[in-house]
Amino acid sequence: MENITTDYLLRAECWLFFNTLVYFLMNGAQLFETLVLVPKWTAAPPQSFNLLADKNGVSLKTFWTVFHSIHEVIFILTIIFSWKLPPVRNGLLFLFAAHFAVRAWTLAYFAPVIIGFEKMIAGTVAEQENLGRKTAQWRKLNYIRVGLFIAVSLGLIPLLWQLFHIQATLFG
Repeated sequence: MENITTDYLLRAECWLFFNTLVYFLMNGAQLFETLVLVPKWTAAPPQSFNLLADKNGVSLKTFWTVFHSIHEVIFILTIIFSWKLPPVRNGLLFLFAAHFAVRAWTLAYFAPVIIGFEKMIAGTVAEQENLGRKTAQWRKLNYIRVGLFIAVSLGLIPLLWQLFHIQATLFG
C-alpha cells in the first residue's frame, strides 16, 4: 500500500463508518416494516392492502427509493475513498455486488408484486385464496431478503477492523 497517509485512512474510516451506520439505519427500517407493517397488510388481502395506499404522507415506495439511493451513493463513495486499501476495497466491492444482487431481486420481484397489490380491488373468493398464497410467499421471501441485507451490512464491520489494523500497522 503506497502513499497512504493518516488523512487518507481517516477519510476511509469515516466513509466506511458512515456507510455502516446508514446501512444499519436502513436495516432498522426494514426490520420495522417486516415485523410490524408486513404482517398487517398481508393479513387479509385484498382488504388489508388499504394499508399500502398512499393516503397519509410519504409512501413506502418513495421512502425506500430515496433511502436506498442515498445509501448506494454513500456506498460508492466509500469504495472510492478506500480504493488504495486493497483488502478493504475488495471487501467493499464484494459486499456492494451482494447488495446490488439483492437490490436487483427487489426490483425484479418485490417491487412489481407489491405495486400490483396496491392496485388490486376485491375479487372472487378463488382469487382471494390465490392472493393469500401470493402475499404469504412475498412475506416469506421478504424474510430472506431482509436477512441478506443484514448479512451484507454485518460484513462491513470486519472491514472497519481491517482499517484500524492497517492504521496501527502503518502508523503504530
